[in-house]
Amino acid sequence: MQKQLQLQERPNGLPDEHTFSTKEIEIGSPNDNELLVKTLYLSVDPYMRGRMSDAKSYIAPFELNQAISGGSIAEVIESNVSSIPKGTIVSGLLPFQEYVVVKPDQVRTLEMHGAPISAALGALGMPGLTAYFGLDDIGKPKEGETVVISGAAGAVGSIAGQLARLKGARAVGIVGSQEKVDFLVNELGFSAAINYKEDNMEEALKQACPDGIDVYFENVGGEVSDHIWPLLNPLARIPVCGAISAYNLKKGEKDSGPRVQTYLVKTRARMQGFLYGDYADQYEKAYSELSEYVKNKEIVFKETILDGFDRIPEAFNGLFTGKNIGKQLVKISDPS
Repeated sequence: MQKQLQLQERPNGLPDEHTFSTKEIEIGSPNDNELLVKTLYLSVDPYMRGRMSDAKSYIAPFELNQAISGGSIAEVIESNVSSIPKGTIVSGLLPFQEYVVVKPDQVRTLEMHGAPISAALGALGMPGLTAYFGLDDIGKPKEGETVVISGAAGAVGSIAGQLARLKGARAVGIVGSQEKVDFLVNELGFSAAINYKEDNMEEALKQACPDGIDVYFENVGGEVSDHIWPLLNPLARIPVCGAISAYNLKKGEKDSGPRVQTYLVKTRARMQGFLYGDYADQYEKAYSELSEYVKNKEIVFKETILDGFDRIPEAFNGLFTGKNIGKQLVKISDPS
């Protein structure tokens, strides 16, 4: 028998102790052309909060009393697939349980180029690719420009800021603690960072962005972003990756604030939402470039890892309350 995490109740606001339940299910055995994999790491990501709701979105909601699923790294412990032998480390979008029977097309084998396998869920996974495509296709930072990133100490924001720096731009991060400010400036090479919980946002942004804002990589929304619009430069670009400030609003609450249209017209700015899945035909090129940056230590990354299957709900809450720095992961087991 093994543990499986299920969605027990759709949360109204932050997920709590009623949101999830842990069930005991059989492990199962692989049939022909199947693999039995042992879960090593699980990824919790902001977009998964939307899947806990039944509201219409770009991806189907999780079903009640069924396993939730997300990015996973696993080890093949039984194989009926000749091309994927026992002991192979794989990654895929899999149910949150300790063991999974999968078809070979549900997973990909990992080539980490010297990075730890956990990076396949962060800098060299969906978050890294999201940062890459948002900047490369929409943000298009140029040397000397100012790029502001909200949620800048998270898995996506921390990579986006470093990619902007590698393009010769000034990276300015918005975060929620002094620890994160120090991380961005001292470890990641951001030009400046702002603590929105402590600093006067209007004054801090003017000081950090004396020449205005050319690119705003949007992860947060809400009041944080309301301070950005007046500082946009002509022809600014705004990749909209997420709006985590609104993900845990309770039923009946509305996300409102200053209207952005006038600022967009006056500056002729481009504001575009995107999903990393929009760029599936470019994954290979992006992965190759990110791998080189990581291998050469031009991009560094940090992970917040909780140990144990039972800590998955805690990891979700840490993600939504800003406790994590870098990629939030849960370690389930070690490789054999």
